[in-house]
Amino acid sequence: MSKREFEGRTALVTGGAKGIGRACCQILAARGANVAVNYLTSEAAADETVAALNAMGVKSIAIQADVSKEDQVNSMTDTIAEQLGPVDLLVNNAGIFDYGPHEEITLESWQRTMDCNLTSSFLVTWAVKPGMIERGFGRIVNIASIAALRARPMSIAYAVSKAGMVAFTKSLAEALAPHNIRVNAVAPGLIETEILDGVDKSALQKLINATPIPRIGQPDEIAETVAFLLSERSSFTTGQTLVASGGRVLLP
Repeated sequence: MSKREFEGRTALVTGGAKGIGRACCQILAARGANVAVNYLTSEAAADETVAALNAMGVKSIAIQADVSKEDQVNSMTDTIAEQLGPVDLLVNNAGIFDYGPHEEITLESWQRTMDCNLTSSFLVTWAVKPGMIERGFGRIVNIASIAALRARPMSIAYAVSKAGMVAFTKSLAEALAPHNIRVNAVAPGLIETEILDGVDKSALQKLINATPIPRIGQPDEIAETVAFLLSERSSFTTGQTLVASGGRVLLP
């Protein structure tokens, strides 16, 4: 592996200010990519991430956009093209997590989850794929979840949105393969991000105990998987969902 395997490439990471998104930004910059850090509300965290990336000797910008809104997505990708160049590497990471019984799910909350987790990936991908097709190169990784693969009665909308991400990945990969555009997904398990802040500690420990590798995963472990799928080390891989869950998805 070249230490600068992404040199000369422009990457966009949605939801890139914190957690898995920030870890993805950091590994892409460390390996030579110029990186656009998308955020919605976390301006200070995004600026902090950009400062760290620029210190690595690459170009990086923070760009605010609600990626569930087509006009904001188009404006964002235009700005990235002007300041960093057209997007070669895309990580669709932005999303929200819902937790609660089915009685609490409303049409409004359902639609918000679908818009943030699934429609956003469609909009950002559709904004950058014409350029990828024209240049004959593109690498896309969608952040799914093991919730797409196992029953989640307390997060139904989230699980459905992530299952949609897996199907989106498969179908898009086949459609875009003739253009030298590879599309894959990563399905993380329990990862140490802000999502866990509101989880009951005893419930969290039960999940850890039920994981074959009995610990919480780290954002940089997911970022390493993302970088592999974006790189030419995975040159014969497309349409796949790579599970990184410490083995928990293997359980009934």
